[in-house]
Amino acid sequence: MGKLQIGGGAPVAVQSMTCTDTRDIRATVDQIGRLEKAGCEAVRVAVLDREAAEALKTIKKSIGIPLIADIHFDHRLAIGAMESGADGIRINPGNLSRDKLRLVIREAARRKVVIRIGVNAGSLEEEIIARHRGPTAEALVESALAAVAFFEDQGFHNLKLSLKSSQVPTMIEAYRKISTKTDYPLHLGVTEAGTLVSAAVKSALGIGTLLYEGIGDTIRVSLTGDPVGEMGIAWGILRALGIRRYGPEIISCPTCGRCEIDLISLVSRVEERLAGRKEYLKVALMGCVVNGPGEASEADVGIAGGRGRGLLFKRGKATKTVREEDFVDCLMEEIDDILASR
Repeated sequence: MGKLQIGGGAPVAVQSMTCTDTRDIRATVDQIGRLEKAGCEAVRVAVLDREAAEALKTIKKSIGIPLIADIHFDHRLAIGAMESGADGIRINPGNLSRDKLRLVIREAARRKVVIRIGVNAGSLEEEIIARHRGPTAEALVESALAAVAFFEDQGFHNLKLSLKSSQVPTMIEAYRKISTKTDYPLHLGVTEAGTLVSAAVKSALGIGTLLYEGIGDTIRVSLTGDPVGEMGIAWGILRALGIRRYGPEIISCPTCGRCEIDLISLVSRVEERLAGRKEYLKVALMGCVVNGPGEASEADVGIAGGRGRGLLFKRGKATKTVREEDFVDCLMEEIDDILASR
C-alpha cells in the first residue's frame, strides 16, 4: 500500500484515522503531520462527498505516509478517491450492492489500489444478523468470507480484512476464526473503544491478545478524541509484546511508603522531554532501593532513588550519585550519549 508492505512477514504496521473534516485540507494535513511525528505509518480519512474526494489530491501531496479513503454507501466516492491518488480504500460490504462493488473493484485493479474489507458488527447484512441472531463472531466471519469470495470471483486479491466489534471477546473470537480460513492480511482493532483509559484497556486486551497469538498484520487503536493519542497506546502494545521497538519505554514503580523522591513529577518531566523521540531505549525510574537497583540495571539508563538523591545506572552499571534536582538533566545527557553512540 504505497511504500508500506502489510503482511507477508512485514513488521506489524500502525495506522490511524483523522477526526478532521477532510474538506478542510489544512486541518487534515496538520493532523496527519502530527500523527506521522508520533509514529503513524498509514492514515485513513473520511470521504463524505465529492469535495472530500477531490481534497485527497492536495492532501496526498502534502504527507509522507500512505493515504486511505474511508467509503460508505456511494461507490462513486470510492472511484473518485482512487482518481485522487488514494493508496487504499476501506469499504464495508454491507453498505454497497454487488453491482456497485464490481465498478469499485475494476478501478482498484486498474490502479493497483489496496482494498480493506471492513466488516463491522454495527453494520452487518440484515440476513446474516437474522441467521446468527445478532452480530456474533460467526456472523462477522460469514460476512467477511462472503465478501472475499465475491472479490476473488472478480479476480481481485489485493485485500486486507478487518472484523471489528466494540465487544472485545467477540472481536478476538472473530479474528481467531478468520485467521484459520484465509491468509489475507488482518487489520486489528476494537471499534468504538471510548476515551483514553477505556481505549487503552480494550485495545491492549483485544489487539494484544491476538498479536500474542501471532494473529494480525496491522493495527489501529480506536480513540474518542485526538487520534495522536492512539499512537502511544498502539506502540505501547507492540513494545510490551516485544514485536516492535519504537520510541522510549519508561519503567517506573507505582510508589509506596518507601518512596523518598518525587517520582510522579520525575516521570512526567522525563516523558515530556522524551516526547516525539523515535529511537527505542529503556529508561527505569525507581523510587526506592527495594527493587530499584535491579530494575534500573536492566534498562539502558535509569535512576534508583533514595532520600533526595539517586544512583544513576547506565547499561547495567552504577555510574554516579545524582541529586534529585538534577535527575532529569542528568538522564537526558546520558540518553543523548547512548543514542549518539549507536
